[in-house]
Amino acid sequence: MKEFDTIIIGGGLSGSSTALNLSKKGYSVLIIEKEALGNIKPCAGGMASSMKKFLPLNIDQAIESKIRNVEFRWESSDDVVADLTGESPFWIIRREKLDKLLLDEALKYGSKILRPVQVEKIISQNKNWIIKCSNKATYKSKFLIIADGSQSKWADYFKLGPRKPKFANTIALRLKGLGNIPKDSVRFEFGFVKYGFAWAFPLKDSVNIGLGTFINNKLLEDEALNNKVIRSFGFEDLSFNVVHKKLRIWNGAHKLNGDRVIAVGDAASLCDPFLAEGIRPSLISSYYAAESIDQCLSSKKNDLNNYSTTMNNEWGRSMAWGKRIAQIFYRFPKTGYQLGVKRKTAPKRIAQILSGQMSYEDIAKRVIKRLITKNEG
Repeated sequence: MKEFDTIIIGGGLSGSSTALNLSKKGYSVLIIEKEALGNIKPCAGGMASSMKKFLPLNIDQAIESKIRNVEFRWESSDDVVADLTGESPFWIIRREKLDKLLLDEALKYGSKILRPVQVEKIISQNKNWIIKCSNKATYKSKFLIIADGSQSKWADYFKLGPRKPKFANTIALRLKGLGNIPKDSVRFEFGFVKYGFAWAFPLKDSVNIGLGTFINNKLLEDEALNNKVIRSFGFEDLSFNVVHKKLRIWNGAHKLNGDRVIAVGDAASLCDPFLAEGIRPSLISSYYAAESIDQCLSSKKNDLNNYSTTMNNEWGRSMAWGKRIAQIFYRFPKTGYQLGVKRKTAPKRIAQILSGQMSYEDIAKRVIKRLITKNEG
């Protein structure tokens, strides 16, 4: 039976970045990934450059665009543009490249990966984890990291995160060309998707397009509506494949660790409940998970509880306000657009949230008060 300091279930963004953070500290790491080699990942790909501090490597190869403007529209009109000039840069990264960079670097530092392999059984034994897999092999580790994404069964098994996860339903695709999207802008489109929004994020020679809803998930089954949104981004060729995904969004401050086990990224229900951003919480949680395990392995701490506390302080506190904004905004989207997005100071504030310079907590009380007062009137 092979033994490791840490076994990570899931080799995507969260799993690979956690593996890299731990292997750079000299620990033995095994990643168990159920999928074969990575496919195209048409997620939005937006990432604040401030996330560099959570990435222990150079990711220039994965950066496709550097964004100067954030555009907001209501049904293809009523434009609002936020200028990012002078702010912390906002990047569009190609996810499959970023994931590969992280994984390759982790392997270079000694991490191991099994793929495609399923975890079939996990047993706690004498302060160790015994992992039985579909390849008929058994592995042993001191710590366990759950990084198997929004459809994680192991987060539920270990009772990590909310007991009743809340999901956003999304579809995503990648189209060749830029349509009518400027190469240095991202666009958010409201109004077409009731209780949700659409987005277009440009890569070098293509665009990641997505639609998401937080309330009525059946809305994304309307093919005519989806095509209308895609045409609004300047595309006429509608012969494309879409990726359907349910995202576990932040749904309250819950424990993200147990005894020698931690959940990170989408498995931990950390996705932004207002804009469905997942890259930033994945990188933040991976960094702090590695820090917490390092403290235990080096005998500076006796448990992993500081991880849950840190994630609530660094991410959850802002997301609590983001959830409250989302609950009101997506029930009254037209009012939200007029009183939230179109206010004189709003574009800059939203841009600052995207670039990591401001939290939802900084603006939430004023926004919520305006929305409630308007709708009660």
